[in-house]
Amino acid sequence: MNTHLKTFLLGLLTALLFSAFIYFEEYHLTNKLINTLFGLSALALFLYIPKRSVLVAGFFIGLFWFYWIGYSFKYQGVGYMQPIITLAFAFIYLLFFSPLALTQKPLLRAFFLFALSFFEPFDWNWLQIELLFVDSYLGVYKYQLIAILLALSLPSLMPKKIKYLPLLLLLGALNYGYPPQKEAPLKIDLIQTQIKQENKWQDYALLSTVEMIFKNIDDAIATKQDVIIFPESVFPLFMNKNPKIMQYLLKRSKKIAIVAGALLVEHHKHYNVTYLFENGKYKIAKKLVLVPFGEYIPLPKFARHFINETFFSGASDFVTAKEPTDFMIKGVKFRNAICYEATCQEIYQGDVKFVIATSNNAWFAPSIEPVLQRLLLKYYARKNGVTIYHSANYRGTGVIR
Repeated sequence: MNTHLKTFLLGLLTALLFSAFIYFEEYHLTNKLINTLFGLSALALFLYIPKRSVLVAGFFIGLFWFYWIGYSFKYQGVGYMQPIITLAFAFIYLLFFSPLALTQKPLLRAFFLFALSFFEPFDWNWLQIELLFVDSYLGVYKYQLIAILLALSLPSLMPKKIKYLPLLLLLGALNYGYPPQKEAPLKIDLIQTQIKQENKWQDYALLSTVEMIFKNIDDAIATKQDVIIFPESVFPLFMNKNPKIMQYLLKRSKKIAIVAGALLVEHHKHYNVTYLFENGKYKIAKKLVLVPFGEYIPLPKFARHFINETFFSGASDFVTAKEPTDFMIKGVKFRNAICYEATCQEIYQGDVKFVIATSNNAWFAPSIEPVLQRLLLKYYARKNGVTIYHSANYRGTGVIR
């Protein structure tokens, strides 16, 4: 076989094995044994394949995991950027894995891989190396990743007779269980909406959206639910500028707790927020962690302003809260998380047992984004001993443990 073709195919195979668990989940084919074997094979290949194959693998991992990110740009009026963004993420992850191509020594590559598990390019943290094992017989903690990488790399240094002895280290990487996860003692109605992104912010769609929301609330009251949870920005408006809608929600909140996403304008600043209406009162939770390049630009100020005005029509200018917000609903404490921040460790700091997560996944329809998000939510829920109640527009609604 041609050397260049072999180099390419080894890199492509590595990327396929590294990404397979996402697509298995997408098509309901998840199998713990296969995920375990594919994950181990992907990491082993990264440790031993030729240097150029590493770059090929990184490129295709960027494509297989994040081809969908550019989809949202058409809603910003810059749809021509979609293929550019897709290729940009492919090259970002080519560069992300490129330190492995500096050496052919498996143990040194293992060190680089472990170091990369802490690195988030442009504050984008959706590539978690441990995520490969979230539905497998291996665990997702850092010490387990160390055990896996040592088990796979140390055979290269061992005498022939005991070459594979280090594989016993995999015993230390087995999933021996996660912290216990409890179910909230409330009847919770999780709403999944199907509002297309191209319609979401149009004036003609507002009335039908509001009617749909109140119908769901009335149905939940009729079935004696304790809480109803709607997706992120289910109200496509600045709620504090719409007192009539707030009055209707406050009135119904005497019969049921209502959690719903909306926008807030305060002192000429925009916030992506979640409202809790309960017992005729309301509380607002502002978003803590913004989406890179979606709600803020993770670049120096001079570049940030240019990109925001050129490619986002000034829309990527949201402001954050200074700390997470907890809702106390009928005596039960819930940590609030809006979309991306539900996949960030900051949300799980402190005393957190239950999380209300809300998302709008229609930005990326149709794609694997909701499945990748659910795997990440499962990853954080399990290792932190938290139960997540997730309400999403398009796909992804459910209780995640």
